[in-house]
Amino acid sequence: MPKLPKGMFRRGRSYYARLRVDGRDVWRSLGSEYGGAARRLRELRGSSTPLGDRTTVAEAAQQWLQHYVETARSPKNRKQSAARVAKYLKPFFEFVPVVKVGPDSLRRYRLWLEGRALSPTTVMHILSDARCFLRWCEETGLVAKTPFPRRVMPRLQERSPDRLGDDDVAKLLEVREPFGFVVRLALGTGLRWGELTRSQASHVEGGWLVVSQTKSGRVRRVPLAPELLREVRSRVGRLVPFAECSPGSFAKLIRRETGIEGFHVHQMRHTFACRWVEQGGNLAALQQILGHASIVTTQRYARLSDDAVRREAERLVARAGGFA
Repeated sequence: MPKLPKGMFRRGRSYYARLRVDGRDVWRSLGSEYGGAARRLRELRGSSTPLGDRTTVAEAAQQWLQHYVETARSPKNRKQSAARVAKYLKPFFEFVPVVKVGPDSLRRYRLWLEGRALSPTTVMHILSDARCFLRWCEETGLVAKTPFPRRVMPRLQERSPDRLGDDDVAKLLEVREPFGFVVRLALGTGLRWGELTRSQASHVEGGWLVVSQTKSGRVRRVPLAPELLREVRSRVGRLVPFAECSPGSFAKLIRRETGIEGFHVHQMRHTFACRWVEQGGNLAALQQILGHASIVTTQRYARLSDDAVRREAERLVARAGGFA
């Protein structure tokens, strides 16, 4: 490996420059190819323009995808971030220098997104990526301070978890095998589809199903009800015998079997969580079972269903003879 020029450093597969700008050290990515990195370093040192003034949003966004997103996000989220940059960030800003992006630019960006008939949730996700991108620009010295303004994110209407009603759950439990077992496993554990398809009978320890390959990367233990535990222990190998089946294909099959319109696999996870709360389950325990990083995410299940509220009201009326 050649000796690196002064001010160039290697971290992993990429090269970086440490430059002095406005009395402070800033770091700049130079890419992963040595010759190109050395040439880029010479260009930066020979430029009379302050660091970042010549870097466009499109150029910086590409570096953000290559260096930050590639190492900090899952494969699925990496694809989503790249798509958002290509479809929205680049077309709107394109050749605008990063240092010229201001709070009003981002407000106009939000209005432009909303004008494309995108849902508020989609707009929020796109703006969240823009906020992360600009924070990365601040960390790498492309801008002195992120220009992302406060109160630019759209307010989202609260939505109840997309759970299944008791009648629909009854229909699911009548589905023929081997699909019926998958339904019972999903309703009894609240696992995501990927976690279901990776689960094996050997992952059971005591009365727990150990889930190791998770969205958060943390191992968690999911309790199994006695009947489900006996059923799981009677099996060998993968618990879901058609692991290659996509959640969309499985949902389509279930819709044909049950006639439940709009059914999707994640509804079983929502149903598990809602039933846990309605039966008096602890919210902190539910957070651990579902694998949520924040209790705030779990709290959305704390709102009881209309049926649960009605049953509680009927219980109180029956006991007290009416409301005071």
